[in-house]
Amino acid sequence: MTAALATLGPADVDAAAERITGQVRHTPLLPGLPAPGRRRNGWGLLLKAEHLQHSGSFKMRGAANAVLALGAREIVTGSSGNHGIALARLAAPLGIRVTVVLAGGASPAKTALIRALGGHTVSVPGGAADRDCRARELAQETGAVLVPSSDHELVVAGQGTVGREILAEAPDTETVYVPAGGGGLLAGVCLAADGHPVRVVGVEPVGTDRYARSLAAGRPVRVPPGDTVADGLRGQQPGAVPYPIIRDRVDGLITVSDSEILAAVALLRRRGVEAEPSGAVALAGALRAGRDGGRAVAIVSGGNTTAALEAALTACRRSVGPGAS
Repeated sequence: MTAALATLGPADVDAAAERITGQVRHTPLLPGLPAPGRRRNGWGLLLKAEHLQHSGSFKMRGAANAVLALGAREIVTGSSGNHGIALARLAAPLGIRVTVVLAGGASPAKTALIRALGGHTVSVPGGAADRDCRARELAQETGAVLVPSSDHELVVAGQGTVGREILAEAPDTETVYVPAGGGGLLAGVCLAADGHPVRVVGVEPVGTDRYARSLAAGRPVRVPPGDTVADGLRGQQPGAVPYPIIRDRVDGLITVSDSEILAAVALLRRRGVEAEPSGAVALAGALRAGRDGGRAVAIVSGGNTTAALEAALTACRRSVGPGAS
């Protein structure tokens, strides 16, 4: 095990898997997806269906691990939406107060769902860095526990259960394509893959490729706020927890354009998979890589499309009853 993996390791992912049992769904690996123009059996790409996860994304895993381990009564986070939705969904039955700080450009539908689930929201101008700064300030001002969307040991370990399930179900996997926003999922999969002969490839949108730029520079690099269609992957700088793990274990990083992301969304939809743009980024990277032969897995990280969010919001309001807002 490398030095950067010494603080967190596969054992932490195993502990997270045990802790969050009953709170998360073991999502399936969907049947192979051939790349356009390739022979039918020549490219064994499976899809890890995290769009079917409770709360609509993989974020439920890290959020559950943190909430259950910390036992906090009040939590503050900065989120583009999915992490906040996961925390709000978990917190309500446990009587935990959750405040979610959202940056400018955050999805109104995701914001509305966080509120409907009982979470409180605060909006700030600027990008992800401004959002996270305000979340830290609120935690200090109120005494709440800060649970970042990616930059936290318990969150990273929880996200690693995605990789753990992939390798348990398909141990012959040669490459896993992982979307990289804040880096929690990519770092978690790197932890789960430690000791396994599997390539881990991160995929970032063009313009918000803070991990590719940072590894090239040999140090964490901050990028300007991005306007990618993948709203969940607009992070501006690597997290202190994910960065060294990714630096020491990732096998490659790919950048993809908005047009490639939207093409992947459309391809998934034709296959009956409703993914939001952020959730299709890993597939876009896999298609760009276009490997011949071998088993590969692309993580479909989220399915909180506009339609899915509206349905969840309606169901939430019905469960609360007339007068809910």
